Amino acid sequence: MLDEVRVVSLPSVVDARGVLTAIEGTRDIPFEMKRVFYMHHIKSDRGGHAHRDTDQIVIAASGSFTMELFDGKEYKSFAMNDPAKGVYIPRMIFIRMFDFTHDSVCLVIANTYYDITRSFRTQEAYLDFLNQ
Repeated sequence: MLDEVRVVSLPSVVDARGVLTAIEGTRDIPFEMKRVFYMHHIKSDRGGHAHRDTDQIVIAASGSFTMELFDGKEYKSFAMNDPAKGVYIPRMIFIRMFDFTHDSVCLVIANTYYDITRSFRTQEAYLDFLNQ
């Protein structure tokens, strides 16, 4: 499953004023957007879950952090530090984020509305489901 994870370059326009990065669902990312949220003033690790049916794009809108993904067999880590790049994470990948800098803003775009009952909240529950 980790072979489906990929870095997505986000279209950016650069001029004398700075950089504008815009994201359009189904054009710039591989799904229709249903939910956008961001985390800031982050004081501890985030993630620690996997979604049954949610695909996501994770972007370090500011600052940096490390993202570790796990598919039940292998781990893959990403240094998240470029606001013009996101990481596409398909459903059923366990995600953990840590080492946030004080100015980190983590932006997430998802293809479903939030439903806590559709996720595995521990790695143990995730592995139990995969090994059924």
